[in-house]
Amino acid sequence: MTKIKPNEAMRGIVRGGETLKQHRDRIMAATRKTGHYAGLEQMSLRDKEPILYNKLFSRLRAGVVDARETAKKIAASPIVEQEGELCFTLYNAAGDSLLTSTGIIIHVGTMGAAIKYMIENDWESNPGIQDKDIFCNNDSLIGNVHPCDIHTIVPIFWEGELVGWVGGVTHVIDTGSVGPGSMSTGQVQRFGDGYSITCRKIGANDELFRDWLHESQRMVRTTRYWMLDERTRVAGCHMIRKLVEEVIEQEGIENYWKFAYEAVEHGRISLQNRIKAMTVPGTYRQVGFVDVPYNHEDVRVPSDFAKVDTIMHSPSEMTIRADGTWRLDFEGSSRWGWHTYNAHQVSFTSGIWVMMTQTLIPSEMINDGAAYGTEFRLPKGTWMNPDDRRVAFSYAWHFLVSTWTSLWRGLSRSYFSRGYLEEVNAGNANTSNWLQGGGFNQYNEIHAVNSFECAANGIGASAYADGLSHAAAIWNPEGDMGDMEIWELAEPLVYLGRQIKASSGGSGKYRGGCGWESLRLVWNAKDWTMFFMGNGNMSSDWGLMGGFPAASGYRFEAHDTGLKQIIADGKPIPLGGDIDPGERSYEKLIPGAKVKRDKQAITTEAMFKDYDLYLNTMKGGPGFGDPLDRDPQAVVADLEGGYILPRFAESIYGVIAKENADGTWSCDEKATQAKRKDILKQRLARAVPTREWMKTEREKILAKDAGTQVQQMYASSFKLGPRFEESFRKFWDLPKDWQLREEDIGIPHYGSTHHMDISELPDVHIVQFVEE
Repeated sequence: MTKIKPNEAMRGIVRGGETLKQHRDRIMAATRKTGHYAGLEQMSLRDKEPILYNKLFSRLRAGVVDARETAKKIAASPIVEQEGELCFTLYNAAGDSLLTSTGIIIHVGTMGAAIKYMIENDWESNPGIQDKDIFCNNDSLIGNVHPCDIHTIVPIFWEGELVGWVGGVTHVIDTGSVGPGSMSTGQVQRFGDGYSITCRKIGANDELFRDWLHESQRMVRTTRYWMLDERTRVAGCHMIRKLVEEVIEQEGIENYWKFAYEAVEHGRISLQNRIKAMTVPGTYRQVGFVDVPYNHEDVRVPSDFAKVDTIMHSPSEMTIRADGTWRLDFEGSSRWGWHTYNAHQVSFTSGIWVMMTQTLIPSEMINDGAAYGTEFRLPKGTWMNPDDRRVAFSYAWHFLVSTWTSLWRGLSRSYFSRGYLEEVNAGNANTSNWLQGGGFNQYNEIHAVNSFECAANGIGASAYADGLSHAAAIWNPEGDMGDMEIWELAEPLVYLGRQIKASSGGSGKYRGGCGWESLRLVWNAKDWTMFFMGNGNMSSDWGLMGGFPAASGYRFEAHDTGLKQIIADGKPIPLGGDIDPGERSYEKLIPGAKVKRDKQAITTEAMFKDYDLYLNTMKGGPGFGDPLDRDPQAVVADLEGGYILPRFAESIYGVIAKENADGTWSCDEKATQAKRKDILKQRLARAVPTREWMKTEREKILAKDAGTQVQQMYASSFKLGPRFEESFRKFWDLPKDWQLREEDIGIPHYGSTHHMDISELPDVHIVQFVEE
């Protein structure tokens, strides 16, 4: 029998004849062996022909940005057209990104994870990968953030061989989940998250399959938006594919092929150089929290395990080394939960680049090189690396942004130490609330809403200036609240007003940027539901170096308002903003209404009818530095601009000011100096020496004198993070017999359920991107 050489037995589709699996395995082996991506210890194109290298980069980068801007014009969804919630990324044959457009750049990694999944699981032989194919993915078990982020992926061929991929992603309005909107909260398992597509081939010869067109539209509520968003993604991918073909034809396949791999190594080196230049080596520890208040009558979930109040916990340890390498370790993070706030490890690691590109690597060279230049440790079983395939991912952002804000603080301390004051960011806002719901809209169509107004929130203060107000969101660097008129066309919700949310930004020498709010009135809707998705019981956006945290959220909704008659009578109605929640100004105008105003900022669906009210509040960023160091005239300017409530000028800033007849404010400098001295004396009077404070706290720990939610949080962290528990014990000098276990706390705990590990999935190759 004649022995057949491997390449003769099966010639692969990748340039040169390798299969996709062979190609990626070779690239990864060379990366591990040398520490350089693809073994590129020398980059011949970049170093020998730098003009050509930069020409290729500039042309391709401009092309993917142009494709995004052009594709936006096709979209009908205001999420895409108004907020720019889309992104296009170019990948090499191995599935690693070499450059990306502007937009929601977290998907540099998530679409790459989908491509790598197809490679690892031999999509090449079944269902096959040919020129002009179209694939779709939104499976969060592969690495997507949540199901409403829909990927369109197109292979790029040259002379019959695969040379790369292009991916496009949009955030769609509805996925057909348990509740209307793209991020529902009523389910506790992924089976209620909505339509799930696992790297499915949905088209060939640049034409979408008819069964896909029919099936996908039946699976979601907002069919028109679904189809136009898909055309947006396909059009952008085809524009970029055509550009790549033109570049190869003009510059040669050899040059393009070299660039497609050298660009990734270039990205890795660029990150390393920036770390060297901007940070101080050392270990930085910080932590993030967010509340999950499910033990409430307005949260309806089908499980006793979910019907509890819990706290999600994410300690992080950032180790920066002198050679510019670094490690991000999240041992001690909470277990995944029976809620929709879990995250896949790829979405967690990819999302960090959304943050890093705004300070650490604020350049156009955004690709997988940064991921190869970073060590991650996400312990198995945690909320960002679940070990159970049932977990729900629908609203992963609830804790992602809260965890990342702690990393902002760690990096900012390093920037400050190096003298980079402008790069310091006290932390970005927890970008809730997300107004969502659905029913029959004003056009009598089955509809859903996912208001993306929360793409504009406050930004944390820097070390030299106030944070920007109502300007951005950590997950979308191009954040925009959108035009009211556009939202009113898409939603049966009339605006009664928009206003700055006074005192939502954290106080400090430099104030955090304020958020804002919009009051919506339901009009001409039927069978209409809405719900709240925010943080209310605790603030997850702490201040830095004496700065105060940003304000936490709350909900306001009003039913049976009587506004129809109030309007007919020409009486005042709620307008503008809920300027000072403590004054209950809205309630005074609708005295007979059924009002819910509380810290229950997470709910499940509730019915709303015409003339009912919903207040959508967006958050502020935390402050930097001691508020008593703030220039009194800056406080006066904040009063005049509506950025702080008058009562806080004195109590927090120690500024004595009065409002003039013309609406301006004046500061009494002498009285202000006296007030600030008095506040300092009060602080000293309340102060306790650190050793005494620690002694008291240790006694509380020994007695387990803490709320049930706090105990459960730490017990979960100890169970999954033995090193975290060891450091906790050592710090507090706890005896060996002191134990804190979930089963002793008296609430349902995860240890009493069987874990269906994702490895139980049949015939699936699970790709791990991080250390367990």
